[in-house]
Amino acid sequence: MRSDPALWAKLPQPSICSSDFDYWDYAAPEPNLRQVVLEEPACWSLAAMLEQCLSRSKQTKLGCSTVLVPEQLTRRIAQDVLRLSSTEPCGLRSCVIQVQLEAGDVCKRLGQIVCDTSMAPTFELTLVFKQEPRSWDGFRNIFSRGCLSSGLGRTLILSPGFRLVKKKLYSLLGPMVTEGC
Repeated sequence: MRSDPALWAKLPQPSICSSDFDYWDYAAPEPNLRQVVLEEPACWSLAAMLEQCLSRSKQTKLGCSTVLVPEQLTRRIAQDVLRLSSTEPCGLRSCVIQVQLEAGDVCKRLGQIVCDTSMAPTFELTLVFKQEPRSWDGFRNIFSRGCLSSGLGRTLILSPGFRLVKKKLYSLLGPMVTEGC
């Protein structure tokens, strides 16, 4: 998935994209209220990219007609992605997000979001959506002979839980993995 270059123009940019070695000497500036305001459009845009990825995957990779997403799930994920990228020298611009779905013991790849195609990625986030175990699909058989069956396709219900794993791609210490939910 390609991102909108106008989104990245709105984000606060660090003056220098440091190497990993320089990064350890980098002192984070004081919190800036203006930066919080500037991150709001990035959060909404990132949430929209996640929703587009799910929408494209539903028929091609998931084989379903509907994906039900808990309210504010993509927004919470976008906030976590912004938080995890805030410690990177080039921020969200140097991020690649691998999107997956965990259903039982299987993880299925849904897509990839490249935040800024003009930059080489320095870290990768693996986002794992989880399927709701108490899915409505189990009750669908009750209605199989009723009027609901004619237009009813397979419905995937996502759980409010997710897993986000950060992997630094270029580090003097080798790949570093951080996992959060």
